Amino acid sequence: MSGQPEVSDPPQVSVQLSVGNRARGSRPIRTAAIVNLGCKVNQAEMESAARHLRERGVGLVNGNDGATPADLVVVNTCTVTAEADAKSRHAVRRARRANPGAEIVVTGCSVQVGRDAFAEADPAARLVDNRHKDQLLTELEALMRDGRSAAGGVGVARVGAALPTLSGVEIDGIDDGRAAVERTRAFIKVQDGCSFFCTYCIIPAARGAERSLSPATVLSDVRRALRAGHREIVLTGINIGTYDGGWSKRGFRGAHVRSALTLAGLVRRILDETDVERVRISSIEPQHVDDELLRVWSDGAPRTLPHVHLPLQSGDDGVLRRMGRRYLSADYARVVERVRAAIPRVSVHGDVIVGFPTEDEAAWRRSIDFIRSVDFAGIHVFRYSARPGTAAVRMADAVDEATKKARAAELLALAAAARARRAESHVGELADVLFESRLADGRWVGHAADYVSVAATAPSTAPVEPLLVNAIGRVAVEGVDLVAGDRAVGRIISVSPPPARPLSLPLVPTGVADGR
Repeated sequence: MSGQPEVSDPPQVSVQLSVGNRARGSRPIRTAAIVNLGCKVNQAEMESAARHLRERGVGLVNGNDGATPADLVVVNTCTVTAEADAKSRHAVRRARRANPGAEIVVTGCSVQVGRDAFAEADPAARLVDNRHKDQLLTELEALMRDGRSAAGGVGVARVGAALPTLSGVEIDGIDDGRAAVERTRAFIKVQDGCSFFCTYCIIPAARGAERSLSPATVLSDVRRALRAGHREIVLTGINIGTYDGGWSKRGFRGAHVRSALTLAGLVRRILDETDVERVRISSIEPQHVDDELLRVWSDGAPRTLPHVHLPLQSGDDGVLRRMGRRYLSADYARVVERVRAAIPRVSVHGDVIVGFPTEDEAAWRRSIDFIRSVDFAGIHVFRYSARPGTAAVRMADAVDEATKKARAAELLALAAAARARRAESHVGELADVLFESRLADGRWVGHAADYVSVAATAPSTAPVEPLLVNAIGRVAVEGVDLVAGDRAVGRIISVSPPPARPLSLPLVPTGVADGR
């Protein structure tokens, strides 16, 4: 995972919380803020911190608007691109300007690979790298208890043992009294780390080797999400296909000879042991889509949703080899064929990096021709971003920025057309849509099982506005939105109302994650 996402900047999400004990210099900690940049895994981790604070009596404020300064700020950083690093440092400086007397705790991938830059950005901040992130909650607890760091009050915290990291449910932003947008989907972290060392990717250095959460922990997080009212869970990880239930005997290049539990086994346990209504996997390497996983996904329908995200990165075999990917284009095509044979009407999404070193015009044409042949339902587009510490920075034949931008624009146009085709394919059909919010024109919008966005008009007998958030509506799809061409439109013909116990807090997104 690398490159600059063209669909959006690295996401930044603010979660504002209020807690209640002591802060820096014996000042009471009455308010706190969490600023999160990066992927779904980052967001899942920060929900653990958010939940930890909420359990101690949370009232929600905005720690970055200057109106209500926070006594405690947690910044979770991202290093997927150089720009993400810069945004992470900016977030720390902004947090200090808005909250000059606050305890600021900085963690995440950018801290792991560039600690000194954050010590310079805010010498008073406490830095917790990814190898010690399992002790972040201990650090926060110490700050709430007596205003001191678990590391003894030093400016840079070095605490805890390495490896296990946080688990939890994603929150896309919280603020009391504001409209709910993302009340429906919980991101459950099941795995962390990667040792594949693709030549463009800094994540193995930032996250470390693969390790998995125990099935008991994952099931506990799923049940917690369901109790909170979530109707859909998304299993997420840095390299989720290496899930091993907490133990495995390793084979060649990250393969498992034996493991305590496979990802397919984990999904089966979730289906058997919880009443979750909808399950997705955020992103999985194509070589990890085996027959066992496809069988579980087929058997679990309709609870297992027909949506698969398979990173591609390039459609040219020469570029794939230089990227250090573990498949060629023909291998990828066979995986897509198997997925489509096993899961009816499945929606296949992918990631593509444009402008990798040595991607000349001929390689680019081969790549985009292959991408067209796959017939994706959606594509995340990245421009290659050189990351110090990766093998690709030493490669010759770099692609200039103007060419990267032109290729990204061409691929973005193809991606938009793919999304529009997928939306149009629903016309004349019924779709079960998990509603997330209401548009300005009064229509409700959410995602169908295959992740197509759907806007629908509620029947005159529908419940009042707040009750359609987190409802699943059966929608008769009648066309495609004239404004948003990748959105299907229709009318609601029946509604499965939200659970009797709705989510405890309204959620307000301030950024969009990249789908991993």
